[in-house]
Amino acid sequence: MTRIRKLNCFDYPKLKKMISYLGSPEGEFFTKAFFNTPFGLLNSILPLKYKFLNESYILLDEKEILGLITVEPAIGNPYKINITRLVLQNNLYDAGKQLIDFVTSKYSAKGASSFIVSVDECHDELLRLFTDGCGFRQCASETLWKIENFDKNPEVPYGFRPFNNGDAKNVCKLYNAEIETIYKVSLERIKQEFEDPILGGYSQFYKNRYVLEDPSKKRIIGYLSITTSDNTNFIIDFMTNDGYEISYDDILKYAISEISRRRTIFYPFVKQKNYTRTAEKLGEYLRNKNYSAIQNQIILVKHFYKPVKTPENALQVFIFGENSGILTN
Repeated sequence: MTRIRKLNCFDYPKLKKMISYLGSPEGEFFTKAFFNTPFGLLNSILPLKYKFLNESYILLDEKEILGLITVEPAIGNPYKINITRLVLQNNLYDAGKQLIDFVTSKYSAKGASSFIVSVDECHDELLRLFTDGCGFRQCASETLWKIENFDKNPEVPYGFRPFNNGDAKNVCKLYNAEIETIYKVSLERIKQEFEDPILGGYSQFYKNRYVLEDPSKKRIIGYLSITTSDNTNFIIDFMTNDGYEISYDDILKYAISEISRRRTIFYPFVKQKNYTRTAEKLGEYLRNKNYSAIQNQIILVKHFYKPVKTPENALQVFIFGENSGILTN
């Protein structure tokens, strides 16, 4: 008989056994990532709007783990849930369906309004699991490009400065304005999603952020983030105002210079968000530089809309059977 429950510290040996690449450093890092926070118990008892860490659930058959799923509230918006891991034993996609349906049902009951997952386009069966099996829809895509033959100590262009929470409102306006209209409903963000969280230090990712201002109008025209989970591979992600001619060369030089200040050996990648106004222009630039597109991820979404409340004092009248009678005092 199968059942689903939250992952706990006693599951560590079982989880290690489940993962096929147990002997590699990646496998050890992967399993330890589930158990390395001292605030897991506190996070588990908090209501959804106060959660700040990911949570994992496992599907058990007797004592054997058949699958695992991890969900994480979006920073600044706990009602937007990201599915960040799905581990299945021996391609047990039915186990995956049970886990996905479990978390969407559980968190939507707590108030979650949307679920988002990014799946590599080459994983056809996994895409079908989410779309055909669990009611997700394909929304957009993001492409990861590998930067090669770059100067580790470029001449640093001026203009960028570190992001601070006072920039969140304007960065949010820039981000949402640059999303193509057909994707706005699913991919727009709120201001709080750009603010630094109080407990951001417990995130598994390390992120530096910067903004570029138009000095004449005192407005933000560019936003840059540099993210890493291992201090070796760095993802450069930026958004620019389509109305300005901003040099991609300068953006990448600045990003690489910031990384090289901290690391001597690193591998930079550029994220191309294919749902923005400048996506085609950026793609052309990256191709002309002979950079390699190494991964394309499909963004899948599932929304839960709250019903509109009826007025509390609304009068409800039910008439059954023949209604030819006359109501009298």
